[in-house]
Amino acid sequence: MQPDPIMPAIFVSHGAPTLILQDSPTRRFLADLGGLVPRPTAIVAVSAHWCTRAPAVSSAARPDTVHDFHGFPEALYRLRYPAPGAPDLAARIAALLGAAGIATDTDPDQGLDHGGWVPAMLGWPAADIPILQLAVQPDSDAAHHRRVGLALAPLRAEGVLVVGSGSATHNLRALDRISGAQPAPWARAFDDWLCEAVVRGDADELVAWKERAPAARMNHPTDEHFLPLFAALGAAGERPRGEVLHRGFMAGSLSMSAFAFH
Repeated sequence: MQPDPIMPAIFVSHGAPTLILQDSPTRRFLADLGGLVPRPTAIVAVSAHWCTRAPAVSSAARPDTVHDFHGFPEALYRLRYPAPGAPDLAARIAALLGAAGIATDTDPDQGLDHGGWVPAMLGWPAADIPILQLAVQPDSDAAHHRRVGLALAPLRAEGVLVVGSGSATHNLRALDRISGAQPAPWARAFDDWLCEAVVRGDADELVAWKERAPAARMNHPTDEHFLPLFAALGAAGERPRGEVLHRGFMAGSLSMSAFAFH
């Protein structure tokens, strides 16, 4: 990653919760993440797993580690990420969004779901950086989430890292866990389109993904795992510069691509 006078915003594909237990190229990438960006003053995790009708930001002083999944190995349920929260930053985010005409709730009870704590635990295992979550609104579109991100852009100059945590592709019904060594052509085509649009900084192309991307609905039958990308895109400002940080596939069609926006 090229040096930047202010913090980038990033998007990561967080995969299944078991990613944190099993060696893979994506796990190794996420474990190196803390060395790829300057040390943040705080982390804002925009997680695909916290879905609300209206924007909301978590304001817990000590957010719980939420195990928002069932039927996984017992070792996962024993993991805790005891990082401090950031109540003052939560209030500031609500004010920034309010000034942009986006009414935002603060939630003192929301903890860190695995979209927040899995990347954070790998990238910043000391758990000494304040972290909070920002919800996505599956009933709202990519343009809405980009506007949310644009409102957060001033925080980057203060060392705050906006992390969109979702999935570059996310059709769980189409996963091939047996013979999926090679990515499915429809998933590869979408991922290629996505990476090319990110590198061009083509926000209009990305926001219009449902009309422009190949096999858009095959790759994202629902929107929630793609929406965090637009918050990160917006946080880079009106003219973002994109960079591919990582590419790879799991189970034949789950893209693990990650990006930085400057």
